[in-house]
Amino acid sequence: MEKLNVDCLVLIFNILRVNKRSLYSCLLINREWCRLVVPTLWDNYPYFFKCEKSREKLSNIILSHLSPSSKQLLFDNNIILPQTILSKPLTFNYISFYKTLDKRIIDYIVYFVLNEKTKINYYDNCYNYSKERNLLEQEVYKLLISQCKSIKILEWESSQPLLSFSGAQTCFSRLYNLTVDLNFVSSDDLYEIAQICKYLNRLYVKNISQDILGLTLLIEAQKNLKDVSFNFNSVDKKKMICEELSKALARKGCAIDSLSLFNSVGYIPYPFLISLVNLKRLHIRCYDCDNEDVDKDIKELKQYLTTSKFPHPNFLSFNKLSCFKELALLIERTNGNIIHLNVDTSDKSAENTGMLIKAIADNCPKIKYLTTCLGPKDLIYVKPLLLNCNDLIFLKFRSLNRNYDIGDELLDILTKFSPKSLTMITLSEDWKYSVDAFESFFESYRGQEESLYFNLLGIHLDYITMEHIKIIRKYFDEGIIKNSNVLF
Repeated sequence: MEKLNVDCLVLIFNILRVNKRSLYSCLLINREWCRLVVPTLWDNYPYFFKCEKSREKLSNIILSHLSPSSKQLLFDNNIILPQTILSKPLTFNYISFYKTLDKRIIDYIVYFVLNEKTKINYYDNCYNYSKERNLLEQEVYKLLISQCKSIKILEWESSQPLLSFSGAQTCFSRLYNLTVDLNFVSSDDLYEIAQICKYLNRLYVKNISQDILGLTLLIEAQKNLKDVSFNFNSVDKKKMICEELSKALARKGCAIDSLSLFNSVGYIPYPFLISLVNLKRLHIRCYDCDNEDVDKDIKELKQYLTTSKFPHPNFLSFNKLSCFKELALLIERTNGNIIHLNVDTSDKSAENTGMLIKAIADNCPKIKYLTTCLGPKDLIYVKPLLLNCNDLIFLKFRSLNRNYDIGDELLDILTKFSPKSLTMITLSEDWKYSVDAFESFFESYRGQEESLYFNLLGIHLDYITMEHIKIIRKYFDEGIIKNSNVLF
């Protein structure tokens, strides 16, 4: 057999990156294979966080790359590096293969070096800064930024002046995915990185509480921004409307295909929604929708949901927000490509739940995952839903109120009309179910290739008796039910 050329080997090794055992074995073939495999292994750093031993090895190798001057600086400040770090020159400049600069790496190294001295706990006290921690963190960041030539993913959750470190211009010039915590990063920092990277694909910003010029300029500087996530500061009581942020999103509306907004009500005006003509994924989570102070903002959001046109969405998720009518109208204007729909609210007075289910049945033939609320008058829409949505895999029905006597009728509909693909079902425990209805429903899954995941929503499962549990246990033991929260 002729020798495989380098391009073929690289392609094979990239495919094998999901199979670390096989990839490791390739290291031992010869020098050339080893030279090609090492960058692939180190490109996928999360693998090293799977166990304590791997994390320690990773920390040792990174610390071994520290320059003599950095080691001396740390020593002069009573920071003693572990004796396990390597003193001999390393075969590869391993950290030059990094593509991700994740704060978890820094946090663990600090824990690894300082835990005996400071008795900090890595998981509980990662943000407990001291002089020693700050200095060690600084030197590790300096090392990584100077040696990593092409970071693709950056989690910027540190007050360290990353952009002032040597090599930052090169390190971050090809940044693709950026996460920023505004508790640590200033407007000036964002302006600086906007001058360095122009081709972000994904931007996630945490703790927004007001318009920030640097953030607006960062968004406007991007030429390929598609995925945007904003998490607004729910603790800050002095809310300031982010008018400029809304306008910046509108100007990028044609490019953005994924948008996530967390606690945005009361912070950002929603006119930009009508500009997102190519949106495929929309996730809005509202934490304080029960607050009367945000009623006006919620009405505005609903208004723009009603008038916006998203022709190609495949993922829609609305948490803690009652907007069934608005979503139904929105779905009617789509092209039938919705795969995942989640609507979750604790609003007991919510209306039009049936209107949404009907809209899904009529307009979402490809849907696979559905979470919504179901009222006693909505059962007439469940049969068409099951008949028209033949690709359903996951179905979760929540109840807005207790004591609806619809459990048996719902199970009967599911028994008769569920597509074979529907193997993950979660129902409200509030509706009450007879033991016979349980047994008939589970029996309908006998002989199917896929076993059933069956869960009930309820804090105490008040209406589930030992007889119900015995039935579930019976079908679990027979392999018809694969898993159920009632049993565990």
